[in-house]
Amino acid sequence: QNMSDAMAILHKLQTGLDVNVKFTGVRVFEYTPECIVFDLLDIPLYHGWLVDPQVADIVKAVGNCSYNQLVEKIISCKQSDNSELVSEGFVAEQFLNNTATQLTYHGLCELTSAVQEGELCVFFRNNHFSTMTKYKGQLYLLVTDQGFLTEEKVVWESLHNVDGDGNFCDSEFHLRPPSDPETVYRGQQDQIDQDYLMALSLQQEQQNQEINWEQIPEGISDLELAKKLQEEEDRRASQYYQEQEQAAAQVQTASTIMVVLFKIFIFPTQQVQGAASPASGRQSGSNERKRKEPREKEREKEKNSCVLL
Repeated sequence: QNMSDAMAILHKLQTGLDVNVKFTGVRVFEYTPECIVFDLLDIPLYHGWLVDPQVADIVKAVGNCSYNQLVEKIISCKQSDNSELVSEGFVAEQFLNNTATQLTYHGLCELTSAVQEGELCVFFRNNHFSTMTKYKGQLYLLVTDQGFLTEEKVVWESLHNVDGDGNFCDSEFHLRPPSDPETVYRGQQDQIDQDYLMALSLQQEQQNQEINWEQIPEGISDLELAKKLQEEEDRRASQYYQEQEQAAAQVQTASTIMVVLFKIFIFPTQQVQGAASPASGRQSGSNERKRKEPREKEREKEKNSCVLL
């Protein structure tokens, strides 16, 4: 069953997996079907978005919630008449705002302790998955930025703070020497162009798929809005699967047509060529008899000439 579930979501690898972190541990995630892929392949999945256990009010406000559950709790607390719940919602919202990088120093310490030396794993942060390893007690992330495509000395980036300004290293984890400013500028410009094209693509996709918000009545509750959003998501998913089925049907139809054309135009030609051989044999025998007839007539003339003499 796990294998079937994993095969059903492999197509999502092209667009993204639904991973929902919990703030209590670096390997604690809310169970979703997408997590099965990591379990079957025995690939450790980590994150570093943890609550500092020494800050009691944040620990109380966040509790054992996942990210999605915490967002729902904040919305619910804001609409509550209970001042204590309103306060918890405010504290939880402040925590999310203050840790927008989705990595805390407590989480970084726990990551450094949990990841084994030389271990290859996946690090989840800001809706991105990165290859991570540990070398001589230091965490490193594999560099996949398009701007460093031509930088041979840039392979790994150290993960030693929450601000994202790590040091770049080569494949042997040696610090990269200072680069030529022109090369750096060219790489940054290429990345800007790539980001601009990606932004245009995402904007176009959003315009093609966005919901007509003007049709949503004012004063709609969060539950009704969530239902409408879910209905829209289900509609898009249904449309996607229909397009996939239509594409598969078109491929099957094209294959059938090719087989029929092959039988019509290939096999009859072979049969005609094979049937022509006996006819050619008969025609050859007829020509042979025609060549023999003049010779027999000449012999008859010679015999008659002898008799007259």
